[in-house]
Amino acid sequence: MGAVVVAADGTIVGEGWHTVFGGPHAEVAALAAAGPAARGATLCVTLEPCCHHGKTPPCTAAIIAAGIARVVIASGDPFPAVAGRGIAALRAAGIDVETGVLGADARRLIAPFCKLVETGMPWVIAKWAMSLDGRLAAPPGADRWISSAESRSLVHALRGRIDAIAVGIGTVLADDPLLTARPPGPRQPLRIVLDSAARLPLAAALVRTAREVPVLVAAGPAATADRVAALRAAGCEVWQAAADSRSEQLRELLAELGRRRLTNLMVEGGAAVLQTFFAAGAVDEIQAFVAPRVIGGDPAALPTLPAVPACDVEEVALPGGDILLRGLVRRADMDQT
Repeated sequence: MGAVVVAADGTIVGEGWHTVFGGPHAEVAALAAAGPAARGATLCVTLEPCCHHGKTPPCTAAIIAAGIARVVIASGDPFPAVAGRGIAALRAAGIDVETGVLGADARRLIAPFCKLVETGMPWVIAKWAMSLDGRLAAPPGADRWISSAESRSLVHALRGRIDAIAVGIGTVLADDPLLTARPPGPRQPLRIVLDSAARLPLAAALVRTAREVPVLVAAGPAATADRVAALRAAGCEVWQAAADSRSEQLRELLAELGRRRLTNLMVEGGAAVLQTFFAAGAVDEIQAFVAPRVIGGDPAALPTLPAVPACDVEEVALPGGDILLRGLVRRADMDQT
C-alpha cells in the first residue's frame, strides 16, 4: 500500500509505503516525510485509511492531526473493521474525500490483500519453466536449467517479495533445492514442502538451513511420529493436515496459511503439485517461463505441463530469450474444474 502527500502547488512533499506487517502504514510514513508541509495538502492513498487500533494506531487520527485538507482514495478497504468507516471518519472531521480514482488499477495491485481478507486464504501464484514441447525438466545428464539466467533472476526477485513458496517432496528429492531469494530481497519466504509422509531427508539443503530460513513440512495424518519428531528436532516445523486426500490437505493448508496472515504463496511445482493446485481451483496468477528449446524424447520419461485453465495475460516479456507470460486465471474456468 502506498501514499503520497501533494502540496497545493502540485509538489510532492511526502511519500510512504507499508514496508512490513505490523509496521507503520503508508499514510503515517508519508505524513512523517512531509512534516509541517502536510497541513492543507492532499493525501493520495491506495487503500482506505484504517480507523481502528490494530498493530498500529488508526491512520485517520494521524491524517486529521496533520491538517490534511483532502484525501484521494483509490480503493475501499474490505477489512471488516474499516469497510467505509475510515472514509466516514475523515468526512466527519471536515476533510474532503474523493474515492474510486484509478480504482480498478488499485484493486489489482492489492488483490492478494483483498483475497486474504475476503476468503481467509493467500493469493496463489503458479510458476514454472518449460520447453516449447511442454517439458518441465531436462533429461538426465543435461543442463538442469530450462530457463535462462535472466529468468531465474526474476524468480529470485519474486521470491524476495512473497511470504511463502511451496514445492512437492518429489521436487526436493530430485533437485535438493534451497528455495531462498538470492540475493536476499525485502524478505525470505517461508519454505513449504508438500510431503504427506514426512519423507523430507534430514540431509536435504532445506533441512540443513531450517534454523536460518524457516521450513514448514506440510504432512498428512499418515506421517509417522518418528519422522515428524526427527524433522522437528532438525529445526523444521511440521504441520499435519487431518484429511487423507491431497485436495483436502491442500485446502486445509491454505486455510492455515491464511490464519497465519500470509498474503502471497508461490507454487514452484513439480507437475503433480501444480495439477493439484489447479484441480482445486486454488491458483490466482500464472507466471510461465517458456524457453526456446525442444527437449523431445520419450513423452513418459519427463514431467510435462498439466492441464491448466485459461488466463488473461497481463504481461509478456523476453528475459534472456525466454518468453515470460504473466496473467490472471479466469475464475469461471477455475470454478468448473
